[in-house]
Amino acid sequence: MSNKPPKGGRRLYLDGVSVVFDGFRALNNLSLIVEPGELRSVIGPNGAGKTTMMDVITGKTRPTAGTINFGEVDLTRLDEAAIANLGIGRKFQKPTVFDALTVFENMELALKAPRGPLACLRWALTGEAKTRIDSTLEETGLLDRAQDLAGILSHGQRQWLEIGMLLMQDPELLLVDEPVAGMTDAETEQTASLLVRIAGKRSVVVVEHDLEFVRALGRRVTVLHEGSVLSEGSIDHVQNDQRVIEVYLGR
Repeated sequence: MSNKPPKGGRRLYLDGVSVVFDGFRALNNLSLIVEPGELRSVIGPNGAGKTTMMDVITGKTRPTAGTINFGEVDLTRLDEAAIANLGIGRKFQKPTVFDALTVFENMELALKAPRGPLACLRWALTGEAKTRIDSTLEETGLLDRAQDLAGILSHGQRQWLEIGMLLMQDPELLLVDEPVAGMTDAETEQTASLLVRIAGKRSVVVVEHDLEFVRALGRRVTVLHEGSVLSEGSIDHVQNDQRVIEVYLGR
């Protein structure tokens, strides 16, 4: 895989985004910019709007007001499938892999290949595609597990497999929801290294509660509270912000 910045250098731009559910403001005038190739951590208490933020970016939820652009593309005009095809991938907290298939077969299924009955019949795994899969498995630390069934992997390895499957779609922007929940300390450390490695080639937004993991990522942190940005900067900056201490860290 190339280490160059993502194709087109598109940035994610949210401005004045609000989402109202039956009078409750899940997002309240949220503004956020994620630059091409940036790794950004998003933290905040439960109900801060972290999941809703990812929902509006991926088209699962329509904003009540505001602008959401990916480069020059207005994401609010697209459905979930069109946004995914644009190059925005999302990893949910619970990994969704095919347990009865091998690690390699999971990656093969995820590979961007021709769709439709006739195209699928004619499509075969090329040497180039196999090289891509092997390269991604090596990047995720799973190359030596390629022929093992996904069902026997550890929780952390299943998370890495799903990240690898998303990488096979060649995303420009990857949204990752609480990737280290339930992981061992060693797996958490390896996951931080993995996300740092894959950022730069694409933008990565990580939603997390584990502050030590966020510190290990060592990148810019955005703190959400009641649907808007409360603080932003380095992990040291936000941890020493009195407002963050009061609404999040002090709880």
